[in-house]
Amino acid sequence: MKFGNMITKQWKISNKVFQNDRKILSVWLSLRKCSRSTNYFSGLTETLIELCQNRQLLSGDKITQDMLVNGYFNYGHLGMELKRNLVTNWWDSMVLSREQVFGVQSPHQLKGNQNSDNKSMKLVDVATLQVPLDKQDANGEGIFSLKDRLKEYIVLRPNLLQGAFCEYTKSLNLVNRKLPFGLAEIGVCYQPIAAPEYPTVFNAVRTAEVELASLVWFSSPRTSGSWLDYWVRQRLLWWRKFAKSPSSFTASDSQNNYGIKGTTLYFSFPWGKEPIETLVNLGDKDLLREHHGNKSSLQGRDGRKTVIPYVLSMSGNLDRGVIAFLFDSLQLTEKVDSKSRTNQKKVLKLHPFLAPYKVALDTGKGPTVELRQVCEGLLRELLDKRITVWPGYLETMHLSMEQLSIKYDEMGVIFTIVVSETTLENGLIYLRNRDTTMKEMVHISEVRDFLTKYIQES
Repeated sequence: MKFGNMITKQWKISNKVFQNDRKILSVWLSLRKCSRSTNYFSGLTETLIELCQNRQLLSGDKITQDMLVNGYFNYGHLGMELKRNLVTNWWDSMVLSREQVFGVQSPHQLKGNQNSDNKSMKLVDVATLQVPLDKQDANGEGIFSLKDRLKEYIVLRPNLLQGAFCEYTKSLNLVNRKLPFGLAEIGVCYQPIAAPEYPTVFNAVRTAEVELASLVWFSSPRTSGSWLDYWVRQRLLWWRKFAKSPSSFTASDSQNNYGIKGTTLYFSFPWGKEPIETLVNLGDKDLLREHHGNKSSLQGRDGRKTVIPYVLSMSGNLDRGVIAFLFDSLQLTEKVDSKSRTNQKKVLKLHPFLAPYKVALDTGKGPTVELRQVCEGLLRELLDKRITVWPGYLETMHLSMEQLSIKYDEMGVIFTIVVSETTLENGLIYLRNRDTTMKEMVHISEVRDFLTKYIQES
């Protein structure tokens, strides 16, 4: 009996040790998997940054993840075109395609302390501070003078609400005081960065310069909730429209620092989700404050009733949107070259509406002067149709077809056209599609109409 109890006890101890070992193994495997995943995503970010620098999408000696998130980077030549295309498509979608939305433009600076708070960025002339500092004495007169001078500041706008509020009454008359309607603006704003990675002197708050796209929608209080739901759907669809992986853009309920609830649209970057756009119902308090409580001038028509509108604010970060679409479009594959070497192939599969250049025009074998003349003629035809073209034929170093494909895939160019001796003989040009990698011979007279139709139907 004692022997049996001893065996049972030893079995329980062994089983317990086995369970502990199993848990340790499970934790180790999960940590190893997590480490691999982290390394992969870190490598993906580094790969994209290197590609963007090499292909003139972003410029700067050293670009980090923190700089990408907070907008501390400069655009290269192709990056400027990509951003311009994103801005154009936003304006077309939000203003030109709607009868109730009008564009406005406001200054970067707000006078005095107009609707500013302690978190707003304020500018003070250094020269105005130097005089009281030099005159400091035992009585502290210099300190009091300094405090007075600090009141003379200029506020840099943190968002684009101010312009819409200022233009509200004029726009209300434009629509015969009928609600709802919207005011749109795109411009640079200055926003504090919440948690700096590197400590600054005296824990000073860093400020990011970002370009925002804003729609301020004025509706009756009765319908403001329905309109907010409508705009959340519309904005999410708009971001997903240009994405290769639409599910990377998501929406969830949120609450800002002032306790105002709304919806935030996110993009899933390799390191986690970052906000792309915020949509909130501000009610009527901010509008009343801006117009000093003058209710009679603010009232609009909601059917037969007159009401003070509720303000719906939609604010999207275009700079972060550019980075989001670069990550979304990056496709990495392993490719064996002609010398049996395995290389990583990188392709930016940007949406045709966003691609900086739709077509790359290059020359193959043949008389240089005649081929360039054909390229120049085709370039003018495509530009007349508003099709952006990269003039590769102007470059002096000749590249093989494989090298051209690698170069233009990394630039996000949709079609590569090569003019060669064959073109001079029978009018046929070489045409390659970035997304399908299909190569075909097409007559030069058909190229313009084909490309125009392809881009319009995208």
